[in-house]
Amino acid sequence: MAHIRLEDISLSFPVLHGSSRSLKKTLLARAKSTVTARTGAVGGRMRVSGNSSDVVEVQALSNVSFSISEGERVGLVGHNGAGKSTLLRVLAGIYETGEGTLDIEGDTHALIDPNAGMNGELTGRENIQLFACRMGMGKAATQELEKDVETFSDLGAFFDLPVRLYSSGMSVRLGFALATVPRPRILLMDEWFMAGDQKFQDKARARLEGMVDAAEILIVTSHALSVLREWCTRIIWMESGEVRMDGPTDEVLDAYEAAVAVIPA
Repeated sequence: MAHIRLEDISLSFPVLHGSSRSLKKTLLARAKSTVTARTGAVGGRMRVSGNSSDVVEVQALSNVSFSISEGERVGLVGHNGAGKSTLLRVLAGIYETGEGTLDIEGDTHALIDPNAGMNGELTGRENIQLFACRMGMGKAATQELEKDVETFSDLGAFFDLPVRLYSSGMSVRLGFALATVPRPRILLMDEWFMAGDQKFQDKARARLEGMVDAAEILIVTSHALSVLREWCTRIIWMESGEVRMDGPTDEVLDAYEAAVAVIPA
């Protein structure tokens, strides 16, 4: 049975200023004590640690704890920089945390970067063949995949040209078509999946719905609250790297919209 459990997960990122980009200064910086400063941020606070060598640490996640069970459809909301995408990357295994416990049961697939795994020097068709090889597909299945992606992405003659020549919209269509092939038990989605023009969004939505229905657990981050209200049974509201509210979709989104409405412009 698929499940996700986080207990006191924290994650910070070191940020080096230009004057600090040397081994000597980095080693010296680690030998010095740090001081903690707090700075105001929209909707909350951001914790930053710094030292005299201009090395600072940004606290991206702080003591995040929650559990998700099979059948749940969970949306992540919050302002830019609240920690939504960082949390998604932790769940996908892209970021490793040194603090807390992360327990995931079930194969996980992340729709985060539409160009992940793409080789810009290869054509669209060649990238599909490379993807099929990684997935262990046979010749017949690879040919079917080529037809499916070629039809969906609607790239025309560009399908047999190097991906580096594609526009951003073309890259998204090709990346999306490939990314939505797997049928994982746990599906993680960032808001890029609704990028593109209206025609593409309509095609993408139909393709995604099949993928979402097959997943045992869905976690999606988006600023499109109407999408979250339709797709999600539960919302986790992130603020300054912490969970501010966790509960039923309408209850949390109503509170979030009310909070956003009173924030000064």
